[in-house]
Order: sequence, then C-alpha cells, then structure tokens
Amino acid sequence: MSTTATVVTLVAAFMAGFSGASVFFRAKFVVEPLAEYGVPRGLWNFLGAAKLAGAVGLLVGLFVPAIGIAAAVGLILYFTGAVITVLRARAYAHAPFPLLYAAPAIGALALGF
Repeated sequence: MSTTATVVTLVAAFMAGFSGASVFFRAKFVVEPLAEYGVPRGLWNFLGAAKLAGAVGLLVGLFVPAIGIAAAVGLILYFTGAVITVLRARAYAHAPFPLLYAAPAIGALALGF
C-alpha cells in the first residue's frame, strides 16, 4: 500500500471515528440535525456504532485488505444513506456534509484496497 493510500485511509478512519463518537457524546452539531431529519433516537447508538466499526475496519484493513474493503464499502453505503436522508428531509444545504465524510472512504477504497 502506498503512503498516499495509507494517509487517506487514516484520514477516513479518523473522520468516521470522530463522527461516530460525536453521536455517542450527543454533540449538538450531530444530534440536532438527526432529530430534524426525523431519525428515531433509538437508532442513534446503532448509527454511531456503525461509523465506529467502519473506522476500526479501515485501520485493520491496513494489515488485512479484505477487512478494509468491507469497511470502506460499508462507510460509503452508510454516507450514501445519510445523503438520501438529508435530501428526503429537504435539508438541501446539509447534503454536502455526509459527502465530505464519504470522500476519504471512497479515496481509501480507490487508492489502497
């Protein structure tokens, strides 16, 4: 794996981990939009855990590429679902945010795995 792929993977893992931890710590900038979009509170911990699992999977993927591929694909699907949720809530100005989190996962998949 190249240095660029490793760095992009680490950035993707950090961003997904930060986003997942923000859900668990109930950071206002994360949970207020979730409530606005109509995401049930009962799913919030699952969503945070999914992002954290993706972050860990990307890190493990540095040593076991199959795990990294699965984690990157999972995160890409997760953030695609987030974009759809934002668009369905008609919060069009918020649509770029999940794309910003998906971009490094896409890069990690394209460059390294």
